[in-house]
Amino acid sequence: YRTECGRVWEYRPLKAEYLDHLGSDLSICNAARVSFDKHHAAFDSKSDTRLIAYLAREGHWTPFAHPQITLRMTTPIFVARQLAKHQIGLVWSETSRRYVDSEPEFYTPDEWRARPENGIKQGSGVAMGDKNQIHADRVYRHIVQSAKNAYADLLTLGVCPEQARAVLPLSTYTSWIWTGSLAAYARICKLRLDSHAQAETQEIAQHIAAIIQPLFPVSWPALMAEK
Repeated sequence: YRTECGRVWEYRPLKAEYLDHLGSDLSICNAARVSFDKHHAAFDSKSDTRLIAYLAREGHWTPFAHPQITLRMTTPIFVARQLAKHQIGLVWSETSRRYVDSEPEFYTPDEWRARPENGIKQGSGVAMGDKNQIHADRVYRHIVQSAKNAYADLLTLGVCPEQARAVLPLSTYTSWIWTGSLAAYARICKLRLDSHAQAETQEIAQHIAAIIQPLFPVSWPALMAEK
């Protein structure tokens, strides 16, 4: 929370919510064993843990592509568009403001970060000082409120939602159903949990990892381990 002129602004976190999944650590082992026409009915904590570690270490990704996880994601558009770059092994169905004209909600950063030093072309630096934080808040909230008002005015005039949405900024929240393989989510998290990734994208990747790790308690750490 940040207080200015008696008002309290609330930071709304990004969300990844579990919906469904298919498969288990045993599924991965049996997908690998089928090469030898073998199948185990139960997970062996010793031999199967070794097998999963070997598969992950040696880059045998196909057994990890059989389990599927379905999540419901809620992020601002600028985070969603970064994640949408991940296509292989994933299916994406998003809420569309061609059809939905409910009141939009907007992401508000909990702090504003400065440009990075030393000429780095991407990423951000440390948090700005209090004075600049307050000024950045004022600028941001003014433009967001203006966009919200313009959107409502266009709808009131009878403009169709698919055109009225053009005035909404990239900070508008969007939601989508995301189904993908364990291998695909591991690739996403290994990239987006890196310290060079945008902080907001790191945040949502942490939520994804927190959901998947208990579902695949042996495979997930093996996939996320440094090689």
